[in-house]
Parts: sequence; structure tokens; C-alpha cells
Amino acid sequence: MQNIDDYSEVSADESSVKNYFLAFSRISLGWIFLWAFLDKVFGLGYTTSPEAAWSNGGNPIYGYLTYGTSGPFAESFSGLADSTFFQWLFMIGLLGIGLSLILGIGLKVAAYTGALLLMLMYISALPMVSEGSHNPLVDDHVVYAFLLLYLGYTNEDHKLSLGNAWSKLEIVKKYPILR
Repeated sequence: MQNIDDYSEVSADESSVKNYFLAFSRISLGWIFLWAFLDKVFGLGYTTSPEAAWSNGGNPIYGYLTYGTSGPFAESFSGLADSTFFQWLFMIGLLGIGLSLILGIGLKVAAYTGALLLMLMYISALPMVSEGSHNPLVDDHVVYAFLLLYLGYTNEDHKLSLGNAWSKLEIVKKYPILR
């Protein structure tokens, strides 16, 4: 019978494969955020029509905050729909989180702010029981938030990233949260 400690050793090949899976997960999540940004800026026709694009004077948060919120916090969120400050904050967040994840830099900040954004979107639509919902408690926002937190916590040895060069910058050495 094998000792349980024998299973805790991971070969270099297994560790490398794990790091590539983490890299693909990081890049995929980054693309989700970056795509949302691009769609809202240019109205690519997926969730934002060209007429409603930010580049055409549209409000990127109005539709969701006005019509997509539900539950006990809906009124609070819908009250922010016309705020220019929150439009810019949301759009800068989508762009920053997306680029950070794709490039593999500033992962801690991207992970924590991305998880916060996702959880705000989750609670803005409570209760989750609605037409088309697949699960009343856990949806993709929650799963993505946990994955982001894991990526931010384990941002060592990420493959396909500019993280090594980034971590050598003086400002990043001085403020490790920027890693």
C-alpha cells in the first residue's frame, strides 16, 4: 500500500502541463473581459448593437442596469445606470482586467477587481431563478470569480505571460500587489 505522501509529489512534466492549463484559463478569462469591452465600444452586434455602441454615444451600462437587474438590490444598481463615472469605471475595468489577464501582468489586481466586478454582477441579478437560468445558486459569474481568485493567488510560474519581465520592474518590486 502506498503512503499518501507519495501522491503529493508532482513531476516536472505534470507541473508544466498544469501551468499551461492555468495559462489557457487565464487567457480565456482575459478574452471574455476584453471581448465585452470591444463589443460595448464598437457595437459588434453580440450583446451591443452598433447603434448602442459607446463609440456612437451609447451608454454601456444602461441596458443591463435598467432592465437586467432583479432582486433586493435592483433599485440600487438601476440608480447607477446614467452615471458617467460608473460607465468609465466599468469600461476601464473590462479593458484593464482583460489585458492584464491576457498578458499575464498585474494578475493580483486583475484577479481581485475582476472577482469583485463579477460578484457585483451576480448580486445585481438576485434571485437567480429566472427564465433561462440553469442554476439558482451558482452561475458563471461565481465560477469565473473563483477561478480569477485562484489565478491571482497562484500567479507564480504562469506560462505564456509577460509576468517574469513585469515582476522585474522597480515599481512591481516595491509594490508586490502589482505582480
